[in-house]
Amino acid sequence: MSRARYASGSSSPAQRASQFAVTSLEHLCMLDIYSDPQTQRHTSIICTLGPASNSIEILRQLIEKGMNIARMNFSHGSHEYHKETIANVREVAVEQNKSIAIALDTKGPEIRTGLLKGGGSAEVELMRGEKIKLTSDPAVKESGTNKEIYVDYVKLPETVGTGGTIFIDDGLISLKVVETGSNFVICEIMNGGKLGSRKGVNLPRANVQLPAVSEQDTKDLLLGVEQKVDIVFASFIRKASDVLDVKGVLGEKGKDILIISKIENHEGMKNFDEILEASDGIMVARGDLGIEIPAEKVFVAQKMMVGRCNRAGKPVICATQMLESMVNNPRPTRAEGSDVANAVLDGVDCIMLSGETAKGKYPVLAVSMMDRISREAESAMFHRRVYEEMRQDATLENSMARAIAVAAVSAAFEQEAGAIICLSMTGTTARLLSAFRPRACIITVTRSTLVSRQIHLWRGCLSLYYPEPPLEDFQLDVEKRLKWGMERGKERGYLKPGAVVIAVTGCHFGPASTNTIRILNSD
Repeated sequence: MSRARYASGSSSPAQRASQFAVTSLEHLCMLDIYSDPQTQRHTSIICTLGPASNSIEILRQLIEKGMNIARMNFSHGSHEYHKETIANVREVAVEQNKSIAIALDTKGPEIRTGLLKGGGSAEVELMRGEKIKLTSDPAVKESGTNKEIYVDYVKLPETVGTGGTIFIDDGLISLKVVETGSNFVICEIMNGGKLGSRKGVNLPRANVQLPAVSEQDTKDLLLGVEQKVDIVFASFIRKASDVLDVKGVLGEKGKDILIISKIENHEGMKNFDEILEASDGIMVARGDLGIEIPAEKVFVAQKMMVGRCNRAGKPVICATQMLESMVNNPRPTRAEGSDVANAVLDGVDCIMLSGETAKGKYPVLAVSMMDRISREAESAMFHRRVYEEMRQDATLENSMARAIAVAAVSAAFEQEAGAIICLSMTGTTARLLSAFRPRACIITVTRSTLVSRQIHLWRGCLSLYYPEPPLEDFQLDVEKRLKWGMERGKERGYLKPGAVVIAVTGCHFGPASTNTIRILNSD
């Protein structure tokens, strides 16, 4: 295909031609690099906020470029710092009339080394082939050397036996256990390097005996309840009971906060199905996971988790190093661009930026790049095939709501609808529609401010908070909300004038009332 064809406008927009393919191979063959992507992104972008991005000015730009969920990383920063950042996000969200969700990411149960002699900035050189002692003896807590360092996990000797592997500092340093004692292990240094203070320790394939919620996590979660955060990203979840422990801390006041379990160790992988059932969603946290399991297995884990979440109709987030080079550079590597695109093609609901927006030099450019890659990948998806596979899968409950969602998405495909408009009180109907991955966006009109923020976790759901009180005449209220939703949708670019719209509504006020599908015109 020539550039002349692109210039003449003969390429179909948003890879439209490829959607009429019969097979997956035919679909791939019909993809066109000169086709303009869709204008509206379906995959939500999560931005980690930090020194590079927590100011009002930068937050304005991040939201304008597409940030949907703001992540507060409680591994760093004081409570006062996070409260100020949350207040800034809410101020800008109100200013721009946008629903932005706030997520609290817990520190979680971690194992770390102690301080070295010389203080926090000191380093020691660990040489391959030499021996080093890891101990929980408090006497060494602040005086580590290249021969002996403190580790804050008293059960280390009984957790890793002789021959076991220990990783330190994101896997940069690897040790092999050659001897165990009452409160120490002696290791041979397999991969050496410079070691600083308070570095993370990973014990691959070991069942670590740490509480799911630490004392600090409890304080952080209670602050989240006080600050009315929308989502908790629960770190290092290893089993379903860990999720219940988090819910227990959130209590009655935090019962509406959604819990996304971060899978980042071998035990979490083994217990994935029970964790998924207990959680509101899953984060594929590839950082620690890539240390706990072989690097070449990470993509297998990612695809499995995305698939099972899609089948269960629960949101799944892909995180860690997605555009890592943009911490220091204005453009990502080609591999990073492909990584983001392939995560979208796999079926993730959200993609996350970490250091790129928290501490990077180009936080706004990183969000803009992620938006562009996502729209290209979404345009290239074989949506109809995904819909057919989801429709035939019996995992989702066979209810009236499911039948309505299937019919609405089918109608959207047949009519090449510009959008599906869903009037939702709890978000249930919008979430079901999202599970069947329509090519059209799902404009979710809701009177709940909480639903308008949390719905960003589900792919394709574009939220519109409707502030007007209900009318006594239910049908009149429905028509008013539909008209308002179409007008706001056109204003925000969700919907083009004259586009076909699939309207999904109920028969009375309240949840579990959705039973009607109509085909409308946006004019």
